Amino acid sequence: MIRVVLVDDHTIVREGLKKILALESDMAISGEAGSATEALDLVRKDPPDVLLLDISLPDRSGLDIIHDLKSCAPDTGILVLTMHPEQVLAVRSLRAGASGYLRKDAAPDELVDAVRRIFGGGRYITPSVADHLLFAVEHSSTEHLHNQLSDREFQVMMLIADGQKNQAIGEKLAISARTVSTYRARILEKLQLRTTADIVRYAVDHDLLDNPS
Repeated sequence: MIRVVLVDDHTIVREGLKKILALESDMAISGEAGSATEALDLVRKDPPDVLLLDISLPDRSGLDIIHDLKSCAPDTGILVLTMHPEQVLAVRSLRAGASGYLRKDAAPDELVDAVRRIFGGGRYITPSVADHLLFAVEHSSTEHLHNQLSDREFQVMMLIADGQKNQAIGEKLAISARTVSTYRARILEKLQLRTTADIVRYAVDHDLLDNPS
């Protein structure tokens, strides 16, 4: 039996995932969480075989906790399940330790296939993600300026582009507002921009924001 934990802050999404996986005789939901903190507590107490992880969580980014999840449960396979386009976070997620990356608008059969493949010790990437991985290997990280950002700088950039203020960003990432300001200055320098509005325009121009769902 493949024991699966669901991590998503939207109850309706978790309910939909449970209905899909409940149709499979070899899968069972062993837990669910709506935040990064809840996810880490669950995994520490009872590591699942596969964890479905949303990137956009209310307390910490899913990308930010992949390393922590793998540290306390190295045998748990992590499938990132998100609405972010592949070019935004797929490579970063896989480098952080995820075993797969799948968009939430994928077909149910694709989700089931991904869970089984990861449970078997493999990785699951779509042809589109494979293309992005190949591009990352073949091209310099300076092909797009945002590829020069660290994971934390990228997270701050995405939250700024989402319209969040320094205080809110700091609370979400467990850092001070002053540290957020420091990251903002680094982001502006690396992206060769001048203002917060420029960051928003950059994110839009490079299709880095969530697609409408």
